[in-house]
Amino acid sequence: MTAKTVNKKSSNQKSELVEFYRGMLLIRRFEEKAGQLYGMGLIGGFCHLYIGQEAVVVGLEAAAKEGDKRITSYRDHGHMLACGMDPNGVMAELTGRSGGYSKGKGGSMHMFSKEKNFYGGHGIVGAQVPLGAGLAFADKYRENNCVTFTYFGDGAANQGQVYETFNMAALWKLPVIFVIENNQYAMGTAQERSTSSPEIYTRGDAFGIKGEAVDGMDVAAVRDAGKKAAAHCRAGKGPYILEIKTYRYRGHSMSDPAKYRTREEVQRMRSQRDPIEAVRTLLVSQKHSTEEEIKIIDKEIKEIINACAEYAKESREVSAEELWTDIYA
Repeated sequence: MTAKTVNKKSSNQKSELVEFYRGMLLIRRFEEKAGQLYGMGLIGGFCHLYIGQEAVVVGLEAAAKEGDKRITSYRDHGHMLACGMDPNGVMAELTGRSGGYSKGKGGSMHMFSKEKNFYGGHGIVGAQVPLGAGLAFADKYRENNCVTFTYFGDGAANQGQVYETFNMAALWKLPVIFVIENNQYAMGTAQERSTSSPEIYTRGDAFGIKGEAVDGMDVAAVRDAGKKAAAHCRAGKGPYILEIKTYRYRGHSMSDPAKYRTREEVQRMRSQRDPIEAVRTLLVSQKHSTEEEIKIIDKEIKEIINACAEYAKESREVSAEELWTDIYA
């Protein structure tokens, strides 16, 4: 290996690590700001934060290609930001303003972006799973070599419609990646108390669906698993299951005090396994970035988040007439 090759490899690694850091930090700071606005009464309804799980979507978006689709549940702000949706539009939607992605009518759980191939945002537990298979069916029909990342949680993994979908996806060899974001607690119930099998991805065995468990606090491991799963689907081998073992630092939603676990448990994960801090440490220890360069990124992200919060506050509220648009009858 020549010096030029080594330098290029080092440069590529730095670039990727910086993008990982920037992408995860954007989600973290956005969610923290959303929590603040919720506390101020500027966000109504439900609000489920993604703090702690950032490596999942950032890693998988690094494995996606142009045209790939994504669909998820109600814990969806991170997915939107990771696929390139505008923080201004996301925050405006959270606050019910006309500048939001769903014109302020969808709120936290129901945003879409056809441009970014983001298909929601779904409030019903597990409902997005068959929809994700439907998106993959369309891609197979069109022969466009695209895949659909269908996200759901460890709690939703116990829903019957998930297994009906597994059956049809396997039968038709659909290019769908079933992403189980296992954050350890189905609402407030620990996985060992709610799920009979210790490894949820093995439930695909009954349908002949390959899968694996992935360390969801390691963004590079998620990226690698995502590339493997996408290659499997693009090769016409049918669906793939990724059980990504992650952890949320906050409660299930803003109304959940999370008393079903200890503060020590959460703090241990924050101090020992935080995905953002892990990348930051790598950047510095491998001399890809200095502390000053990282502080510049931190400042840039803070400015983006403050700007999107101001945009949301200044956007006009939805008019009553808007209730009669975008409906069937």
